[in-house]
Order: sequence, then structure tokens, then C-alpha cells
Amino acid sequence: MIIHRSLIKEVLRTSLVVTVIVISIFLILRVMGFLSQAAEGIIPVESVLILVSLKMVAYLDIMLPLMFYIAILMVMGRWYKEHEMAILSSAGMSIVDLMKPISVLIFIVGGLVATFSFWLTPLALQKGYEIENEYRQRNDITGVVPGVFVESKTGQAVYFVEKYNKKEGRYENVFLYKNSFNKEGVVVADRATQVLDEETGDEFLVLLDGSRYEGEPGTPEYRVIDFERYALRIETKQKPLSSLPIRARGNIELATSDNPAMKGEWYWRVAKVFLVPILAVFALALSYVNSRGGKSSGMVIAFIVYFVYSNLLNYAVAVVQKGQMKTPVLIWFIHVFFALLSLYFLYRRNHNLPLFPRRLSPRNFLRRRQQEA
Repeated sequence: MIIHRSLIKEVLRTSLVVTVIVISIFLILRVMGFLSQAAEGIIPVESVLILVSLKMVAYLDIMLPLMFYIAILMVMGRWYKEHEMAILSSAGMSIVDLMKPISVLIFIVGGLVATFSFWLTPLALQKGYEIENEYRQRNDITGVVPGVFVESKTGQAVYFVEKYNKKEGRYENVFLYKNSFNKEGVVVADRATQVLDEETGDEFLVLLDGSRYEGEPGTPEYRVIDFERYALRIETKQKPLSSLPIRARGNIELATSDNPAMKGEWYWRVAKVFLVPILAVFALALSYVNSRGGKSSGMVIAFIVYFVYSNLLNYAVAVVQKGQMKTPVLIWFIHVFFALLSLYFLYRRNHNLPLFPRRLSPRNFLRRRQQEA
């Protein structure tokens, strides 16, 4: 039907717009954080964009259900406000009839969430882990950026390189300040290269055609040494490799493990997929807007439902990860409870009934309490 195709197109288009906006905000915040770390030498500058992209992919499995939920609320809210739902109702189409196109959207978005949750998110986290550990093992020279003064990880040296020739692997116009054994020295050279000693495995920075300045100027110990070739051993501070994060582990390893933390992560991956259909039903039921007043009676409840639902799931997963519960009974109980609640809300909305019976509505409860007082 035309109505079904229109709903699918509008929800997908709105989901895409909302996702792009949220991702843009996420990228701005993450890029600023990574750039500050790169300026401090914690991460390499050339890896900032890669790390930001991996972080974005790692959070899409959590962002997509929320974006889908918001998109349905926005599209259905506009249909109510512009009297389109009133026209459909007069033509004999109820809100339950819209479950058919919504089911198509659930299949599409649910497939994307499952793809990210079970495959792309662990893969992105694993790649980020590899980049981080690779940088932990890098020497100071590898992290030097041409045109920028870079302090060594130990804080005992400062490097400056004017240019770097990638074809020849050569640094040009090199400046080096080094403080070792309580003795300061400055070395300048026209060019330099990195050399690996295959026998010892040590790395050296070989400087060519330069000068070495030692001691304090104006004292007898001060001296200047001109050299054609000067080899400086690069000190490396090896850090132990960190363990692979649980979120980056494979599905088979998580599903077959007896570790409570891994079990909790496996249940959480599955739970994220079930968020999509339940939130879609909630969105249909809570998107009603009074076309006369232009106010939504369910938007506030919709966001409260999402935050309560997601936080309860996080709590249930945390209980499993801490070993306080060995089975996912609490997780499935939360899913079933909210699934029944969404169907109950949809039933009442389909029959033009208030979401809560009048006896149970907060307004009537407060009014009755005032009358009794």
C-alpha cells in the first residue's frame, strides 16, 4: 500500500537524519578528546581519525535502537498533528494496521543492530586495542611529527624534525635535546635515519653531518664536537600488553565461557536486538498528539520508558557480570514485562482509551487525595 511505503520511507529518512546529527555531535566530542591526547603524546596524531571511526562503530549498536525509536515518534507525531491519522481512521485503518510496515522496519533495523552487536562492534574494539598496544611498543622517534617539538615518553629528551623523506626513510634538519646521567646535551644534524641492530635488536638513530654541544656554556666542561656520523641508541620503555577487552571478544568465546563477565556481555549482545521490536511498539502507542492542542500526551512517557527500560537492562547485565546471578532470567523478565506493557499501551491507544485507566491516572489520584483531605 501507498501508506505503508510512505511510512517506511519517512521513518528511514528520519532515522538517517537523526543518526547523522547524533554521530556528528559524537565525532566532534571524540575528535576534541583524541586531539588533546595526541597533543600530550598519549596517542599518535595519524591515528586520531582511525580511533574516532572505530569508537563511532563501537557505539552504533546502542545508538541505532534509540534513533529508530525517536524516528517513529517524530513521524507518527507529525501524522497525528497534520490530521493524517484522523483521515486514515475514517478510512477504516487503525494504528494496529501500521504494524505491517513497522515490522519491515523492525527487520531492517534489527538486522543492522545484530550485525553491529555481534560482529562490527567487537571487530572495531579489537582494532582499537591493536592500535593502542602497537603505540605502547613504539619508540620515541616513531612518534615524531615533522615541524613539531615532541617530548619523549620518559621525559628525558625532546625531538624536532623539520622534514621527513618517506621514500628514503630519512629525517632532515634534526634537533635533539637529551638529559642522561645528569648531563645535558644538544645535538643538531643535517639528516638522520633509523637503524636496527639485527644481533642485539637495539634501535639507533644515526645522525649525519652535525654537531654535539655538551655542558653549560661558559664553563670549562662545555665542549662542541663536530661529527660526520653519530649513532644514538633509542631508549624504549616497553609497557606490558593490556588484555583484550571483553566487549572485543568473539561470540563463541563469550557464549561458551563460564566467566560471569563474559556471560553478561553475551546476554547484552542478544538483549540489544530485542530492544528494537519492543521500542517500535512503544513508539506507535506513545506517539499520539492532540491535533487541536498540538501537545503530545505520550512523548514524555516515551522517553521515560526508554530510560527506565535501558537502565533496567544495564542493571540486569551488571548483576550477571558480577556473578550474582548465573542465568539471564532477570534480563528476559525485563524484556517480557516491557513487551507486555507496550502491547497493553497499543491496545488502549487503538481503542481510543487513555494509556492509564482513570482510576490509576496520576491526575485523578491527586484529585482524589485532595478531596479526601
